Amino acid sequence: MAKFIYRMQNILNLKQMLESQEKAEFALAAARESEERRKLSALFIRKSDYEKSLAISLDSDQIDLKEVNFYRDAVRTIKSMIRDQMFEVKKAQQALDMEREKLDLAMKERKTQEKLKEKAFDSFKQELASTENKINDELTSYRYSGRN
Repeated sequence: MAKFIYRMQNILNLKQMLESQEKAEFALAAARESEERRKLSALFIRKSDYEKSLAISLDSDQIDLKEVNFYRDAVRTIKSMIRDQMFEVKKAQQALDMEREKLDLAMKERKTQEKLKEKAFDSFKQELASTENKINDELTSYRYSGRN
């Protein structure tokens, strides 16, 4: 029996390898984006803590001007850090989106190659069936002609 050999198997293997690399790069981009979001969340928590401390300082019986100024400066600084971190989150999100597009493209290319392989295999099966039918027809005609 004939064995099916896909002549573009090396291309399919290459597409599979490229897809796995893109998956790894996508995972790294997703991890970076997640880390940037975690940092942003931590900054919001720090800002909230400073605002609470400022409110407590202002509500106390004796207002310590140094302490109030410290917390106001801290809140201003944290707001600036939050703005910068939001920019970093946006950059990480854009990088993640770009990696997602690359991964989608690699997956499409791999699927295309797999479809081509399936079509080649179907064609191979049809050729094999056709060859077997011809052999059977020849055998039948030989047997029939031998009886006469």
